[in-house]
Amino acid sequence: MQLTGLEKRIIHELQKDLPVEKSPFATIAAKLGIREEELITHIKRFVDAGIIRRFGATIYHHRSGFEANVMVAWKVPENKLDEIGGKMANFSEVTHCYARITYPNWPYNLYTMIHGRNKEECLEVVRRISEATGIKIYRLLFTENTFKRTSPEYF
Repeated sequence: MQLTGLEKRIIHELQKDLPVEKSPFATIAAKLGIREEELITHIKRFVDAGIIRRFGATIYHHRSGFEANVMVAWKVPENKLDEIGGKMANFSEVTHCYARITYPNWPYNLYTMIHGRNKEECLEVVRRISEATGIKIYRLLFTENTFKRTSPEYF
């Protein structure tokens, strides 16, 4: 789908936080110089075309009591990657689940990001995932410091 200038401006506005008010789309439409109904029509087309997958809230986990997170690098047999990846992705504590290539000195090919209230809670989730999938070889990469955390902006 080739996007028009207006459609790119709409996406640019939708990438930002929605105004916290009764009619956030009316405010965005006014900023774009179009009617709210026109904006909603564009949004529905974007959803139907798969350009917009969903609207969601960003929860700042530290502010909400989730003080720990860990990226887990798992060594999964290649022929089980889709099956195991699907199982791991179904854990509610997993916010990201990706397959990546391996290297001779780094055999890990599946990665999960897990959030918990503390390190022990994260470790318990890792234990449950390992038990549910049978994957016993993994590395824990706890976050030490966050330098940047933003959503991507495309236009």
